[in-house]
Amino acid sequence: MSPAARSQRRASNTELHQAVRQIKSVLLVTGLFSLAINVMMLASPIYMLQVYDRVLTTGKIETLILLSVLMAAALGVFGLLDALRGVVGSRMAIWLTARLSPVLLLGGVRARLLGDSAGTQPLRDLAQCQSFLSSQVFVALFDAPLAIAFLVLIWLLHPALGMFATGSALFLVIVGTVNELVTRSGTRIANNAQIAALQNADMMFRNAEVVRAMGMMNDLARRWSQINDSYLRNSMTVGERTAALLGFAKFARYLVQSGTLGLGAYLVVTGKTTGGSMIASSILLGRMLGPVEHILGGWRTISATRIAYGRLKARLQDIPPEMQRTRLPRPYGHLTVEKVSYIQPGGKDPVLTNVSFRMTPGEALAVIGPSASGKSTLCRLLSGVLVPADGVVRLDGTDLQHWRNDQLGSVIGYLPQDVELFSGSIRDNIARMKEVDDADVVQAAMMAHAHELIQRLPQGYETLIGELGTRLSGGQRQRIGLARAVFGNPKLVILDEPNANLDQAGENALAATLRDLKLAGAAILIVGHRPSTLAQADKLLLLKDGKVELYGSREEVLGRLRIAAPDGQRVLPVKAEGDASPEDPQDVLDASEAS
Repeated sequence: MSPAARSQRRASNTELHQAVRQIKSVLLVTGLFSLAINVMMLASPIYMLQVYDRVLTTGKIETLILLSVLMAAALGVFGLLDALRGVVGSRMAIWLTARLSPVLLLGGVRARLLGDSAGTQPLRDLAQCQSFLSSQVFVALFDAPLAIAFLVLIWLLHPALGMFATGSALFLVIVGTVNELVTRSGTRIANNAQIAALQNADMMFRNAEVVRAMGMMNDLARRWSQINDSYLRNSMTVGERTAALLGFAKFARYLVQSGTLGLGAYLVVTGKTTGGSMIASSILLGRMLGPVEHILGGWRTISATRIAYGRLKARLQDIPPEMQRTRLPRPYGHLTVEKVSYIQPGGKDPVLTNVSFRMTPGEALAVIGPSASGKSTLCRLLSGVLVPADGVVRLDGTDLQHWRNDQLGSVIGYLPQDVELFSGSIRDNIARMKEVDDADVVQAAMMAHAHELIQRLPQGYETLIGELGTRLSGGQRQRIGLARAVFGNPKLVILDEPNANLDQAGENALAATLRDLKLAGAAILIVGHRPSTLAQADKLLLLKDGKVELYGSREEVLGRLRIAAPDGQRVLPVKAEGDASPEDPQDVLDASEAS
C-alpha cells in the first residue's frame, strides 16, 4: 500500500469520521423533516391562490372556512416539524461534542508531550462545530436544495414569472460565490491570528507572577496587541465585505420580490394570469430565496466552521487514539534501560545517547550531572512520558510502550522538577483525582511524612489548594507532590530534584520517605546532589552531555570522582543553594563522608 493510500485510510478511520458516519442517519432524518416542512410551507401560497381565484369569485363563505381550517392545520404541522428538527439538530450537536471531547482532550495531552502548542484550541474548534449544527444557518443548508421545488411551482404559474425567479436565484448565488472568494483568505488569516492571540494571552496568565515581578507586562501586552491587531484588521475587512455584499443581496431580494408583484400585475392586467397566481408567485419567491439569504447572512459562521472542521480532521489524523493494551501482571520493579537515545521533536542533536543501566526492587539510584546533561529527560523516558528515539526501557522485561497507560501510571510514582497540582483539595491531588478510600490517601501522606504538615492546614486534607496549587508554598507543593507520587505503593518511583524547595524538616522527611520506599521494595531513581539524598543511594550515575560518564556503586563512583578532582578542583559547576538543580560535586563527596 502506497504512503498516500495509507494516509487516506488513516484519515477515513479517525474518530471524527466514525462519528460523522454515525450521525448520517440523523442527517437523513433532518433532511426528511426539511422536505416535510417545505411541503407544509406551500399551505400559505395555495391558500392565497384559492382565496383570490375561488372565494372572491364565488363568494362562498364555506369554502373560505374550509380553506382556513386546512391552512391552520398545515401550519400547525409545519411548526411542530420545525421544532422537532431544531431538537434533533441540537441533540446531534451535543452528542457529537460528547463523543469527541474526551478524544480531543486525551489526544491534546499526548500531543503536548510531543511539543504541540495547540492547547485547548481543538476543543474550541469542536465548540464551533457544535454551535453551527445548532444554528439556523445549518437548517438553511437543508432548505436551500428544496427551493428548486418552489421555483418549479412558479414556472407552473407562468413561464415569465419562472424566468424572473430563476434569474433572481442565479443572481444571489453569484453574490454568495463572490462573497466566498473575497472573504476566504481574510477569514483564514483572522482565524489563525485569533488563535495565536489567545495562546499568547494564556501564556501571560500562566506566568502572571514572572510577568508582574520582572516588569514584562507592557512589553508582552504590546506583542499580544500586534498579533491581536492582525486578527482585528482581517476580521474587520471580512466583516465589512460580507456586510456590503449581504446588504446588496437583501436589496436585490426585496427588489425582485416586489418586481414579481409588478410583473404579476402586468400579466393580470393583460389577462395572461390571475390575481391569485400573482400573490402566490410572490410568496413562493420569498420562500425560495429565504434559505439563500440565511446562508449569505451566516457565511462567516460557515467559513469559520469549515476551517475548524479542517483543523479537527487534521488533528485527529495526526494524533490517533492510543492502542488498547492487554492488562499485564503487576510488576515487581525490575527496570532495564537498554541503549536509550532521545532527540527532541524537530531537533538534530540527541539529548541522550546510548544510555544503559539496571535497577532492582528496593534499590535507589541517584542521577547526577551538570545542567542540560539530560537528567530530566531521562526521568520523563522512565515514566513513559517520552518515547525513546532508539533503544528501549523495560519494566519487568516489558517495554514501557506495551503497558496499558492506566496500569503503568498506577505502579509508577513521578515527582517532576516543576511540581504542578490540580485545582481541588489536597486529598484529591494525593489520590491522583480518583475516588478511593480515605485510608489509602492517609497512608500515602504517612509514607511521604506529610501527614502532620497537612493537618496544620486550615481544612486538613479537604483544604482547597487553588489552581495549580497557588495557595501552597513551594515546599508544601513539593511534599504534597511526593505524597501523590507514593500513592498506591508504586513499584518504580522517579524523583526529579525532590528537595529543590525543601527546608531542613522537609529534607529529613524526604530521607525518611526514601528509606521507607526501599524497605517496601520500590525501585527509586533520584535526580539530585545533596548529601541527604545521596546518602540513600545504592548506586550513582553521572550524566554528561547526554552520555553515561560514570555508573556503579555509590562508593565506586564517589571514589572515581575524588580521583577526577585532585587538589580540590571541581569537575562540575557549582550551583547556588536555592537553585532548582544544586550541582556541587563537593556535596557528592560530603555525602560519602556523611554516610
